[in-house]
Amino acid sequence: MAGVVEPAPQLDDSVPFGVVIIGGGPAGLSAGLQLVRANRRIAIIDSNRPRHAATLQSHGFLTRDGASPLDLRRLGREEFEAYPTARFAQAVTNSVERLSEAEALAVGFPDGIGFRVTAKGVRGAADVEFVTRRVLVTAGLTEELPQFPMVRAYYGTALHSCVECDGFEKSDRPLVLIGETSDLFARALLISRFSSDLIVFTNGADTIRPEQEAQLAAIGIRVERREIEDIVGEKADMTGVRLVDGEVIPRVGGFLRPRWHAPIEFLGDLNVDRDDWGLVQVNERGETSQRGVFAAGDIVPPGPQQLIIAAGNGARVAAKLNMDMIRGALGVGVIDE
Repeated sequence: MAGVVEPAPQLDDSVPFGVVIIGGGPAGLSAGLQLVRANRRIAIIDSNRPRHAATLQSHGFLTRDGASPLDLRRLGREEFEAYPTARFAQAVTNSVERLSEAEALAVGFPDGIGFRVTAKGVRGAADVEFVTRRVLVTAGLTEELPQFPMVRAYYGTALHSCVECDGFEKSDRPLVLIGETSDLFARALLISRFSSDLIVFTNGADTIRPEQEAQLAAIGIRVERREIEDIVGEKADMTGVRLVDGEVIPRVGGFLRPRWHAPIEFLGDLNVDRDDWGLVQVNERGETSQRGVFAAGDIVPPGPQQLIIAAGNGARVAAKLNMDMIRGALGVGVIDE
């Protein structure tokens, strides 16, 4: 059919790869596209369980404002798979093991750095095993939402976690900000750009200092410290927040502050440094504390941001990673640019 790009023939998995990318979201797909265009053999492993699965529209992505995040992933995968050195595996990563220097040299990795990555196929896909010079972790994060019975019913429609992504659509509405983390004050200030009718719910947590509460009150933002029982609504529409004492405070939507977890158990003994939030720490090149293991996207500080920022971060780290392998092949070693 005219205009349809057919995927390239599937690569032989027994031949070593340049980079295995764990995670097929914006960061991983963007990095993969840059690296196949650098004539690298690249495999992307993705479980098809994105954190933003409940989100109907994404915003702020140039040329794709308002598009479904799932459509963005589909288009990105099609673009990646159109290249002859691309391999996309629908699987859940089980393990990443470092090869010995002798093993890495034996399979043709000139700097003696290499890894074996195994993954279990999902939705009928086969299990896979790859040998690779480098690993790029773009697995994203798992979210822990506040434990209210009906929170999932409104998450992705009335309630969101990304202010930059969904704030504009909430303009001039009675909103909530619900969370128990130390950054609530800053997030409240950000939301105030969209609505002056905002209530910050701390759910009993002592996360907003008295001087911060006074500053919020000065711009008309109320802090509610009582504990929450649940989110209430009528059918698909959120109508308020019910407190444990029975009072219902009318609200039509707003923002949650989830706690995030970096799902990198598959790294096993390859312990990487993390920050106080549990995010994976990387250097200027995007490399973790484990030589040869890189990370990009939501999984690195400062954490979740807009999709376009994750994609840009993936592209930037891909460029650094490509140069790292070039220098490794020449025996130059690591040189910070």
